[in-house]
Amino acid sequence: MVRVAIAGAGSVGRSIATELAGNGHDVLLIDRDTRAIGVDDLPEVEWLLADACELSTLEDARLGDFDVVVAASSDDKVNLVVSLLAKTEFSVGRVIARINDPANEWLFNDSWGVDLAVSPPRLIADLVEDGPEEEAPDEDALPPLPGAEIAESVLHAGSAFAGRPESELSAALPEGAALVAVVGPGGVRPPEPDRLLSVGDTVVFLAEPESLGPLEEVLGPVGEGSGA
Repeated sequence: MVRVAIAGAGSVGRSIATELAGNGHDVLLIDRDTRAIGVDDLPEVEWLLADACELSTLEDARLGDFDVVVAASSDDKVNLVVSLLAKTEFSVGRVIARINDPANEWLFNDSWGVDLAVSPPRLIADLVEDGPEEEAPDEDALPPLPGAEIAESVLHAGSAFAGRPESELSAALPEGAALVAVVGPGGVRPPEPDRLLSVGDTVVFLAEPESLGPLEEVLGPVGEGSGA
């Protein structure tokens, strides 16, 4: 079991909390907006109504006791501050931050305490633009996010996960790999734990380079997309 603190109880933070709590992890959601607090909706998750950018809040939460901090708010400034405090003040081993505006990607690095940054807009753009033909590099393009790769695999008829809920696939993934999208007849869609996977679905992961080998052992050969 991993202890995870998530700053931001919006749709993204709640989705992450639901997935992790469903896999048996100890999850704390932090948000200062009372409208975001939904104890009855997620009874298996701990809640803290407070400002995650305040050092006193993180001290009250005993952030140093957590294995992972996820800065998942819709405000990049908040995510950077939470990441920096988590790493410098509480020495959290793994800090993951959400990037809302791709123009801010260059800020999300170890200088701000970020171990892994995830940009949903960038990820979807990569999925759309990634094609079979190699294109000339764009000199103005932002560099890939450090520390992660986008990997994908098509579910075949013999796959152990075809016809099974997405939660079973997520639970089987190695450390350092996360299911971030499923591409099927309905297009690109975010993970939903209870939805059934189908033969022909393309499952897309964000994975640390050292996790690609174990990921292949779980799924069979996976293809690497654009660097994340």
